[in-house]
Amino acid sequence: MAAPQARRGPTVSPRAGTVTEPGASRRSSADARRADLLDRLRDLFLAEGFAHFTLDDLAARLRCSKSTLYTLAGSKEQLAVRVVGHYFKGATATVERRVRSVDGARDKVGAYLDGAAAALRPASRAFIEDMAANTATRATYEANARAAAGQIRAYLDEGVREGVFRAVHVGLVAEMIGMTITGIQRGDVGERTGLTDAEAFAELSRFLLGGLSRGPGEPT
Repeated sequence: MAAPQARRGPTVSPRAGTVTEPGASRRSSADARRADLLDRLRDLFLAEGFAHFTLDDLAARLRCSKSTLYTLAGSKEQLAVRVVGHYFKGATATVERRVRSVDGARDKVGAYLDGAAAALRPASRAFIEDMAANTATRATYEANARAAAGQIRAYLDEGVREGVFRAVHVGLVAEMIGMTITGIQRGDVGERTGLTDAEAFAELSRFLLGGLSRGPGEPT
């Protein structure tokens, strides 16, 4: 009879003195691989769009198996939604870091819109069009646009209280901004004006800050 195998116990890092269970280490490694795969899918989608890809195509381009892709989502459509959501989550985090680096409502609005422009700069027209044409991914970016409008509304409220912005109807202005952001992300603004999405956000920032800024001696 073979001797019973000893259960593999936790490992101790000699440098940090921390205890790591083998299962936790494997989960951490798997999570890291999935995160890397999501980043690579995001970059591929941004550069080339996603509607024309099959799962076989994606597996070949990323040099992974289809079963690996299925660890991220159960279908191509679900994968597209997850990758688009991953893109917006990262973009939002980047924009929020920019905003935290400045003080005052005017600078916050500028940082937010400039950050949004920078986040959209890598997005190809194919990605924008595919995102708009797909009902599920369109819902993701529309939710993002609503959240962006709500955040800008908070900065506008702050600016009016500080006396930096004119006493406008903040709700109406925020609604207009939200519609414009949706139009930019959907590609409508670029199609009608010839501007890239990044250029459109930059123009929106200049228009908004120029129109709302209170001049010297102007009543609040």
